[in-house]
Amino acid sequence: MKHVLVLGGGPDREREVSLNSSRAIADALERFGYRVRYEVIERIGVRELRALPGEVVFPALHGAFGEGGPLQEIMEVDGRPYVGSRARAARAAMDKMASKLEAARLGIPTAEACVVNRSDSGLPIPIPLVMKPVHDGSSVGLHLCVDDAAYERARREVDRDIDENPGRAYIAERMIRGRELTQTLIAADDDGGDLEAMDAIEIVPAEGAYDYDAKYVRNDTRYVVKPDLPGGLAGELQAWSVRLARSMGVRHVCRVDYLLEQGADGVRAWFLEINTMPGFTDHSLVPKAAAYRGIDMGTLCDRLVRAASRDHMPGGGR
Repeated sequence: MKHVLVLGGGPDREREVSLNSSRAIADALERFGYRVRYEVIERIGVRELRALPGEVVFPALHGAFGEGGPLQEIMEVDGRPYVGSRARAARAAMDKMASKLEAARLGIPTAEACVVNRSDSGLPIPIPLVMKPVHDGSSVGLHLCVDDAAYERARREVDRDIDENPGRAYIAERMIRGRELTQTLIAADDDGGDLEAMDAIEIVPAEGAYDYDAKYVRNDTRYVVKPDLPGGLAGELQAWSVRLARSMGVRHVCRVDYLLEQGADGVRAWFLEINTMPGFTDHSLVPKAAAYRGIDMGTLCDRLVRAASRDHMPGGGR
């Protein structure tokens, strides 16, 4: 068995989720028989990474540095196989506007959105709307603006966040009220380098939105694997997700999120975002989707490590 370097932590706002994900991955790989070096990092450079032992790197970091390209650039210079997308795909997927534009280009429906400009007194998106950071995940910084008062509160919080974190950007997106679904893709267990679609999972919060607390703190959120969907929609979500991931160059693992809106002419699905290093905690959806297909956590992590080794070979993978 290979020696795997599992990285967790990082400097981003999703550090706590990363610590839980990385520890779960390290434990699963050890149980599967791998030799594992588990390392908690802040930011890291090429020299520091090269000093850490391991034949394959499994970077279980979430957020702009760990998931959005900078760490991937460092790992590419390091030269070892690593789990997850390469830097270019990671950057595009972390950018919510870039991924929405790519989805629209492919004919995948996605709601109207714009980048929030602090100089503008209004927005071209009517209320109700959602405001969220362009380069964060796990619903960090999510604001649901259902009326003018909620919008004004959100704008004050967004302005304060940007003042404290220069360079942070937010988008405003038309609010879609409906069922939330997520579609997991993992590396196929063969030499083809393709992604295999798991069954969709419907997320049913006990109350309110599927925010950070509903994802990682509370235990009353329900998850329905392979939910009852209108005819053909399950297959369409899988096909859309694979097409988008291929177009963006995503590899090994990702999660694609959608909202289902009930209209006068039926149910319509809307693309939300794509995540190239989803959570691997006991609350996380990728392990749940894999388990429904009989792929336990150890087998899932082993598959990803083997995919990283395969795709690192000349001519392998993407």
